[in-house]
Amino acid sequence: MNPAQLLAHFDRISDAPDAIPRLRQLILNLAVRGKLVEQDQRYEPAECLLTLEQRVDAKRAVKPLSDDLPKGWANVFLGQLIALKKGKKPAVLNEEGRGLPYLDIAALERGELRQFTEDEKCPRATSNDLIVVCDGSRSGLLLDGREGIIGSTLAVIQFSGFMREYLRVLLNALYEDLNAAKKGAAIPHLNIPRLLSLYVDLPPLAEQYRIVAKVNELMALCDRLEASQAEQESRRDRLAASSLQRLNQPAEESSAFREHARFALDNLPRLTTRPEHIQQIRQTILNLAVRGKLVPQDPKDKPAPVFAIEKCAEEENRIQLRLPLGWSWVRVEDVAEARLGKMLDKAKNSGKAYRYLRNTNIHWFDVRMDELKDLRIEANEVEKYVLRNGDVLICEGGHGIGRTAVWRGMETNIIFQKALHRVRPGQALNSEFFAYCVCVYFHAGVLQSYFTGVGIPHFTGVALSRLVFPLPPINEQHRIVAKVEELMALCDCLEAQLTTTQTESRRLLEATLHYALSA
Repeated sequence: MNPAQLLAHFDRISDAPDAIPRLRQLILNLAVRGKLVEQDQRYEPAECLLTLEQRVDAKRAVKPLSDDLPKGWANVFLGQLIALKKGKKPAVLNEEGRGLPYLDIAALERGELRQFTEDEKCPRATSNDLIVVCDGSRSGLLLDGREGIIGSTLAVIQFSGFMREYLRVLLNALYEDLNAAKKGAAIPHLNIPRLLSLYVDLPPLAEQYRIVAKVNELMALCDRLEASQAEQESRRDRLAASSLQRLNQPAEESSAFREHARFALDNLPRLTTRPEHIQQIRQTILNLAVRGKLVPQDPKDKPAPVFAIEKCAEEENRIQLRLPLGWSWVRVEDVAEARLGKMLDKAKNSGKAYRYLRNTNIHWFDVRMDELKDLRIEANEVEKYVLRNGDVLICEGGHGIGRTAVWRGMETNIIFQKALHRVRPGQALNSEFFAYCVCVYFHAGVLQSYFTGVGIPHFTGVALSRLVFPLPPINEQHRIVAKVEELMALCDCLEAQLTTTQTESRRLLEATLHYALSA
């Protein structure tokens, strides 16, 4: 496989989320199997790199040679050619720079020399060493050595028969396998006996140099592809952010807004290449909905009711909005009935058992009916707490505070617990439209201004009743909800298409890798 072929593969499979990391692994796998460069029969065979003792051990111990073992290569135990010198933490460390640096992962990976020791009896490393991580979640990771005392979680790799950089290629090719085979529960450790017992194919020394050069060439190509892909994604993100920002902060001129909307729609496939892009579009749809920019106003609509709140428009927490024709600012208490659910108290609760909803059942625009529990209430309390179709449920506190969903009568005789608010809209308010308002307020940071509490925030019943939001004419609310549902269905299709594209790209990637490894 040469750079041009790799580039051709990449163009076809780059939509797969992990395309470049998988290609890097492919390069390493091809390298250590002798499929990255052609063999040269003029080279001394790899057997010449082994001592007489190692040759005898190899003949006694190795598995039968595979048919695809490249000519001139030798199949050996890795333990015949490498040994690990484990590090040790010195008894005395200092932070004043006295003595040699104490080398841990931070020191070797990022150059952070934080501790030193004057105990020169501890195992040392040099800049020519390869060091492997032996403990922790990154066991198997290779690091370049430097002058200092190696820490207890590291080991210096002592080797023969290998060019240093080829050994790096080999062990990097084995990293995923070694890391997955860690042993130990609390603190995982590199399985050193397993590492040393692995069979590996050893190339002639001259071929090792050529393999390393080819790996470096292809890895540099991967670096360029990765940078190009990152820049492409960055430009796409900027385009998406700019387009959606223009929609979320509509221009005063309706013609300018229509132009922005037309641009976003025309470029929708370019703006939706990742799931988070579609989520941003969903939020933009809701934002436009509650600002009166999703459907045209109809002068024939009966205007929304007007309340005294109009007189103190600057005193309330709300989104910044110039109200469209026929709209008004209202409080929840003006257009709906709100209350908290039934208190949980096993010692006091009595009566008939009803299944109830709690905050874990309420997610954004989704009521999840799994793991419902029972709560006993008296007959005269049922009407207070039983849910009706169209009730809006809002989480009152904790991790999911503010999450909102509309109850659509999935089951009968379901009640709700005190961790939830129930908002029952009056004739002037559409349930779904109100849920859109809560969601937009939450993501705009406005809803949080109504929360109380320091450690665990709460959205009290008093605060909910005073929540100010824009109210369109009821007929316009219905049109807005219909349009939102239509556009959300389009988002569902885009999401499904994106999933399909990624799945197909992943399958193509797997097929490409399989072909490359088996060719």
